[in-house]
Amino acid sequence: MGDSGGSVVSVDVERISFGGKEHHIQTNHGPVSVAVYGDHDKPALVTYPDIALNHMSCFQGLLFCPEAASLLLHNFCIYHISPPGHELGAAPISPNAPIPSVDDLADQVVDVLDFFGLGSVMCFGVTAGAYILTLFASKYRERVLGLILVSPLCKGPTWTEWLYSKVISNLLYYYGMCGLVKECLLQRYFSKEVQGFSELPESDIVQACRSLLDQRQSMNVWRFVQTMNQRYDLTEQLKLLQCRTLIFVGENSQFHAEAVHMTSKLDRRYCALVEVTKQSSSACLPVPPHSLLLVCKHQVWQNGHVLQVQACGSLVTEEQPHAMLIPMEYFFMGYGMYRPSQLDCSPRSPLSPFCISPDLLSPESMGVKLKPIKTRVRLEV
Repeated sequence: MGDSGGSVVSVDVERISFGGKEHHIQTNHGPVSVAVYGDHDKPALVTYPDIALNHMSCFQGLLFCPEAASLLLHNFCIYHISPPGHELGAAPISPNAPIPSVDDLADQVVDVLDFFGLGSVMCFGVTAGAYILTLFASKYRERVLGLILVSPLCKGPTWTEWLYSKVISNLLYYYGMCGLVKECLLQRYFSKEVQGFSELPESDIVQACRSLLDQRQSMNVWRFVQTMNQRYDLTEQLKLLQCRTLIFVGENSQFHAEAVHMTSKLDRRYCALVEVTKQSSSACLPVPPHSLLLVCKHQVWQNGHVLQVQACGSLVTEEQPHAMLIPMEYFFMGYGMYRPSQLDCSPRSPLSPFCISPDLLSPESMGVKLKPIKTRVRLEV
């Protein structure tokens, strides 16, 4: 049992799920499911997925990457929080239950930490989940060691997004997880290159995601869409964050501009933006003065040869998980975290526990360009 704000938080159900233990926890703002992977004695990494996703459909691509899995599980115990009613095998939420606000969902994270007896944690969120964890970090700064955000939201919805979400909400409410809703969600997650077109079939990851969307309870997804459509602007709160922040965004993400905006408002000493892009020339993006832009040209390697170069949409964790490895390794170096010595390390990995040569630590040699953006100074005569 854990205690949160004077209220008891209890486990309703506990089961084994894909190698992790899944806990159903009753919080002060309703039940929530948490799947736990790894050694409880290690530092905690808390994840939160995007709308209509859970840890199986949002983070498994990254965790199925052996190098990333060894890096994360060697250093962390991972706590995958699912939005209410988004876990595997979820039952429909009662229509009489109130729709939680974004603040309620952020406060649920606190209840989860208190239940497991966790202090400060690393947070890893994707799009809507990135917004919830950023809000959590702004409200409970002492509980957050760092933020890893993928295609994050930080502003309130524009009128266009608000109207678009209303259309999806109505479709979910009246027709369930129909084909049109799934197409809208897949466009939100993935680039056109993997969605396929007349001459190219859709990729395996899109087909898998489409299948997983079929398993979602449409009214549970409807509730989360309603919650996110009522979110508010976090721009002012971003200025108060004191933790290190690593932001990933795909070149073709619908939320690219928002990721750049968020980078401009965070403390430039502790924030880096990673764009997964096909063209390295995108280093000329108009990011704010003094902030750091990491442009990661994702490359698929086999026997030392480049096989393929692709751009990416919003769901970088599934579409291009290998592109996240090196920036995350640099990020974790700031916390003194390293790869396990008993495993073979990638020749591109900066976290080898053995002697690290200067050539290996050269970002350009690993397919990543680190380019600080110079400040343009206007001289007044």
